[in-house]
Parts: sequence; structure tokens; C-alpha cells
Amino acid sequence: MKKQNSYLAGLAFLALVTFGCNEVQEGSEEITDQIAAVMEPDMMTIKTEIQAKETAFAAAHTAGDVDAILSFYADDAISMGNDQPAISGAEAMRKDVEAGVAKKTENNVTTFDVSEVFGSENQVTETGVTTVKDADGKVISTGKYMAVWEKRNGEYVCIRDIYNNDAPKK
Repeated sequence: MKKQNSYLAGLAFLALVTFGCNEVQEGSEEITDQIAAVMEPDMMTIKTEIQAKETAFAAAHTAGDVDAILSFYADDAISMGNDQPAISGAEAMRKDVEAGVAKKTENNVTTFDVSEVFGSENQVTETGVTTVKDADGKVISTGKYMAVWEKRNGEYVCIRDIYNNDAPKK
């Protein structure tokens, strides 16, 4: 009798595991999809947030506000600009921004337009286009850029960027 009860208990356990796991497995697929949807970053919202940063950066650039420009960069950022070596660190970045502001033509307006963003909520790569217009609204320069943004203390800061100007139109 003990052997029969052990055998029946074993069968019951096997049935429970087999059918119970199938139910969990079938239900878990739906749960996994729900978790993925919650965890997947909303790239349109992130793109809007990055565009707002770029719009504020453009205003700081147009105004020649060195401190405001630098506030968008992490202290350990690396910038790879047009026709120059890469710039690394806060001190080198400040010198570069100050030199750029000193050469800036007054009344030129710069815009940065985000083309796309991809990545995760904590680190986003952005591509975009730059346009510089003179005081009369005539386009005098265009270019493209790529920036990597990292969320630190709840805010995106630029940790890497690279940019170059388009060749002048003939």
C-alpha cells in the first residue's frame, strides 16, 4: 500500500509540475510582454526632451553664453569638432567654447534640429542637422552632428559629440 501511495503521489506531483508550468509559461509570455512594454523607453518622449535641450543649447550658442553652453556637457565629455583634435575634459572644453564665442559673428542665429534618437532611457544617441543664418535670415552654413547623452542625476548631459560642416554650395 505504501508503494502504491508513493506512486500515486509521484504521478500527482508530475502532473502538477507539468500542467502548472505550462499555465505559468503561457501566462508568463503575456507578463513578459507587459514588462517589456513598461521597460521599453518611449523614444518619441526622449526625442522631444533632447530637442528641448538642443533648442536651449542653440539659444546659448546664439547668445554666446559660455557657461550656458558648457552646462549641457558632462565634465568628462569628449567633443570632436570640425578640423581640430578631439577635446576632452571641462578645462579644454571651456577654452574651446570661449574661442568659438570670440570668433562668432554677431546676429547669426544657430539652430540644431534632432533627426533621430536611439538607445536606452539612460543613454541616448542623437543625430541631427545644424543651420546657421545671418541677421537677414539667409542660410550661411549647414552641418550635421551626432551626440551621445547620458542621464545623470535625472538629467541628460552630453558625454560625446562629433560634428562637421557641409561643404559650401557652389
